[in-house]
Amino acid sequence: MSARQHDNSRQHDSRGPHTGRRQRIGRGLAAAVGALAVLVAGLTLPAAAEPETPVVYTSGSTATRANGLGFDTCDAPSLAALNAWRGTSPYDVVNIYFGGINRGCAAQPNLTPTWVRGAVSAGWKLLPTYFGYQPTCMFGTKEHRYTATDATARGSSDGADAVARAKALGVLSGSGLYADVEHYDRTDTSCRTAVRRYVSAWTKALHGSGYLAGVYVHQDSGLRDLSDTYSSTSYARPDAVWMARWDGNSSLTGWPTAPDSQWSYYQRAKQYQGDHSETWGGVTLDIDSDNVRAPVATTARSYSVTSTSPLNARSGPASSYSVVRTYAPGATLAVVCQASGQRVDTTSVWDRLTDGTWVSDRYVSTPSSTGFSSTLPRCAYPGQVTVDLLTARTGPGTSYPAAGSPLPRGTLAYVTCQKVGTLIRTSRVWNQLRNGTWVSDYYVSNRSSTTWSAPVPRCP
Repeated sequence: MSARQHDNSRQHDSRGPHTGRRQRIGRGLAAAVGALAVLVAGLTLPAAAEPETPVVYTSGSTATRANGLGFDTCDAPSLAALNAWRGTSPYDVVNIYFGGINRGCAAQPNLTPTWVRGAVSAGWKLLPTYFGYQPTCMFGTKEHRYTATDATARGSSDGADAVARAKALGVLSGSGLYADVEHYDRTDTSCRTAVRRYVSAWTKALHGSGYLAGVYVHQDSGLRDLSDTYSSTSYARPDAVWMARWDGNSSLTGWPTAPDSQWSYYQRAKQYQGDHSETWGGVTLDIDSDNVRAPVATTARSYSVTSTSPLNARSGPASSYSVVRTYAPGATLAVVCQASGQRVDTTSVWDRLTDGTWVSDRYVSTPSSTGFSSTLPRCAYPGQVTVDLLTARTGPGTSYPAAGSPLPRGTLAYVTCQKVGTLIRTSRVWNQLRNGTWVSDYYVSNRSSTTWSAPVPRCP
């Protein structure tokens, strides 16, 4: 990516653009299963075989996904520039280069928690990218690199640093964070192993801290190698891929180096046009263009209590759950997402707060008092599908008809709530997905394959 101060070198090949991007930056469960439920709240990352490793979501979290065009620049644009582009440009996603030892435009004067809140409040979705250590065979001149020997350690440390930097900006658990892996020489077999080890360690580090793991890769190096080991039990599979191919084609299918069955559901982005300038709303920016259908940053939005008496915040989305704390009338609430729960007056929507508690949306100043608000994501806790093809059904059991096409292995199952259903192997838990269909929890990688997985709520 030219203007991105990436690298001085430009490596072309026959399939796509040069190496560089600008560094812009139970009750109801069987007795044996129920006995385990009390352990769930205290679970840490369990031992799990690759390639599907579970994400340990925090209580005040959710996954947010984008489905539209985006752009990236070296420095995060000013809020004034974003406001000028919002509504006048075709874009609703903006990339942020939020850390990494090899990041260009390291000063990032605009990239603060205040900027993040302002951008999200204006309607933008954020695509966080971390430019850390690079493979030793990377084309270009980046100084800080890893080999097969230290790739796992580098991936783990970069993942930990990325999580810390994301939290400092207010980018919450459930967010997708993307490691930038630049184009490299695939004839170096040791280096290819190093990339796979780095990405695997990055993925497990993020999952252990409650974040989804993405990678930015070149079509003819990183994407090809990760595709080749998609089902390998030696490496943790990232949740999403962002591929660079500057061919002007924004399609997220038909990629020549990864079949459509891989990273198939809100798990892909493509950088389809490199360095160029665009002017919208009277403001000109030097950008790359992207199509993003993938996890992005989750942030909290501020709303106020509208009730005339103290509002109860509960441990679940119904009045049957215990009261954790109360909020005074007019108090500010940090809302992460919304879910269905007990009906209260005009609405069945409940709001999840950053501390993991729930309040009825009836008494919160969100845009809607009767249904879901478009400005807030639905609460969802994705886990990768662990079998080659998983049947989704219209209800929580095998007696219900199949719904739609089976889900390929590695698909992100966006779980919104859980309910007791047909016993499948060791679990009676079934997951309702964002599209309303149901899958057995046994075949979704999360914190348990026998009982409930915190912090997923029970279905109403």
